[in-house]
Amino acid sequence: MSPQEQLRALFKAAIDAAQPSLRVPAFLPPRPKGRAVVIGAGKASAAMAKAVEDHWDADMSGLVVTRYGHGAPCKKIEIVEAAHPVPDAAGMNGAARMLDLVKGLGPDDLVLALISGGGSAVLSLPAAPVTLEALRSVTQALLKSGANIVEMNTVRKHLSSIAGGRLAQAAAPARVLTLAISDVPGDDPSTIGSGPTVADPTTLAQARAVLAKYKIDPPAEIAARLADPASETPKHLPNADYKLIAAPIQSLDAAAALAKQYGYAVHSLGPDLEGESRDVARDQADLVRAIRAGRGPVQAPCVILSGGETTVTVRGKGRGGRDAEFALGLAVALDGMKGVWAIAGDTDGIDGTEDNAGAVVTPDTLARGPDAAAYLANNDAYTYFGKLGDLVVTGPTHTNVNDFRAILIER
Repeated sequence: MSPQEQLRALFKAAIDAAQPSLRVPAFLPPRPKGRAVVIGAGKASAAMAKAVEDHWDADMSGLVVTRYGHGAPCKKIEIVEAAHPVPDAAGMNGAARMLDLVKGLGPDDLVLALISGGGSAVLSLPAAPVTLEALRSVTQALLKSGANIVEMNTVRKHLSSIAGGRLAQAAAPARVLTLAISDVPGDDPSTIGSGPTVADPTTLAQARAVLAKYKIDPPAEIAARLADPASETPKHLPNADYKLIAAPIQSLDAAAALAKQYGYAVHSLGPDLEGESRDVARDQADLVRAIRAGRGPVQAPCVILSGGETTVTVRGKGRGGRDAEFALGLAVALDGMKGVWAIAGDTDGIDGTEDNAGAVVTPDTLARGPDAAAYLANNDAYTYFGKLGDLVVTGPTHTNVNDFRAILIER
């Protein structure tokens, strides 16, 4: 098996470890005395709903909103598909229906919430006076600004009628049990999918500070919403329970186990890396050079693993998400170093808004391609790796545990 095939196998092992069909069954609750209403949002939520139907004996109904192309065949739970990362009317209408679905329930009823990354966009229900158009404009500005996921969701939660705990608030006095698949550094429940069913520790002041930090001038209705104390999110939800059923560390561990089977030493940088993609790539290239010089934490042959969610401050006009940008940044930083291979991919199968999960770096990436530095400066990593045939294309994986990166260093 070639180094590139081994790296792709490590990526697949990471994805497989977080599949809802594997993770959901052990966390299903006893059937309630009253009604069982299943709701959910995110890129993995439809597959989670399918696992619930396959393994839970409750008489259930419900509604789940996922990204276009990420649906799953369900019989009792309706699946709605909507846009990501910039919200659309389908997501807004699905969110409104979901909010209505949980109202009027009693204390014997159970709302089973299936939440994963991507929920912030597909479950967008702007709160008055915010319009969908205004929410879309701020979302696009945040995506280009280099804001991290915590910052983005701090803003989005305070512009929503359903995020930041408001869905669980609407379901009271019914009990709400959330099963979550984490795609965020630190696995913070209130950040995953903007936490529609958990209490929110962030504040209006913090949301305003995020927009100020990135010099985003919001539409008037958003400024008004963020200035109104009545827009604050709920800080205590006594009817809500929460279980994290899959997290990035489990996927890194699965990849590490496979790398060891291949005979490599493993050095894991952990599941929570953040920062600009090209800066993280430069740091990891420095680590590769240290290992090559015998000054690193492990000796070659070895694999460096990392997860987390990097960001891209968009300054160019090219195509590419944060994983392809990491890969191109790494290739430039390594400058054709022999015996070093790498893969970077988003475990949901979608790198930003493109049709690839990420890209592979080979020792001759620079030699086979055009001016890599120019493509990197234009944020055009997708085009660069597309020319080489080195994009990683998986299609929707039906899970989402954030970025996966592996660098293989031969002896």
